[in-house]
Amino acid sequence: MPRTRFAPSPTGLLHIGHAYSAMFTMEAAKGSDVLLRFEDIDAGRCRPEYYEAIDEDLSWIGFKWTEPPIRQSDRRHHYEAALESLKQRDLLYPCFCTRAQILDEEQRIAAAPHGPDGPHYAGTCRRLSSEDVQQNIDQGKPFSLRLKIDKAMSSLGRFTWYDQEAGLQQVNMEDFGDIVLARKDSGLSYHLCSVVDDHLQQIELVTRGQDLMPSTSIHRLLQELLNFTVPQYHHHKLVADENGLRLAKRRQDLSIRDLRASGLSPIELLNQAQIRLV
Repeated sequence: MPRTRFAPSPTGLLHIGHAYSAMFTMEAAKGSDVLLRFEDIDAGRCRPEYYEAIDEDLSWIGFKWTEPPIRQSDRRHHYEAALESLKQRDLLYPCFCTRAQILDEEQRIAAAPHGPDGPHYAGTCRRLSSEDVQQNIDQGKPFSLRLKIDKAMSSLGRFTWYDQEAGLQQVNMEDFGDIVLARKDSGLSYHLCSVVDDHLQQIELVTRGQDLMPSTSIHRLLQELLNFTVPQYHHHKLVADENGLRLAKRRQDLSIRDLRASGLSPIELLNQAQIRLV
């Protein structure tokens, strides 16, 4: 009976895809602990009213969590400790490039490889001298922190992870480029925070949509680098709209809140989700 979690972001109303994912998580736990975690590091997009809305919508569909919910915004010290551990091993470097500069470089290199976070970063700031780095910091230039993917992989080699639905997955991290682990705006990235929390909360099974499978390879890499426990994984099918496209929070007509108001029952809503699986 694996301990698992559901981790929504309070950046909008939950839709029927979230309802399906939440209930999938609860059923996969088979009566064991199910935790609710608010992934709210991106303070600029999170809104106070969405925390309560998520509580209400999840309770309405029958999702039950067994411990008080946690908020990532309260746990920054844990993530910063993980970053410091990677810094001490010289696995991170500051990136001062603006989004416009990165976009220009991507357009210049038309054949640039892509990873789960978009085109690979060209490594511009990795080539900066230590003097240039310090000068930029002294001038107060904002920066993100990127992982030196080649150095990380040289200590690990290639490895695999297993998905309960898709089977064995080969990890080739050269396909991902130097990923961002701490962003300029929020100071932290989804990848790092998710991995740290799964470890500290002793999560034994991670269930989420198939769209996040590429991210799991990144998470497995971070688990290896940080010597964290490795949960099981199950990436389920996605709920699509009438055009077969994955749902987004901007689709208010398919939000749990609006479907509740239309008179739909929890069972009818979840049946709709099952029909829309792709």
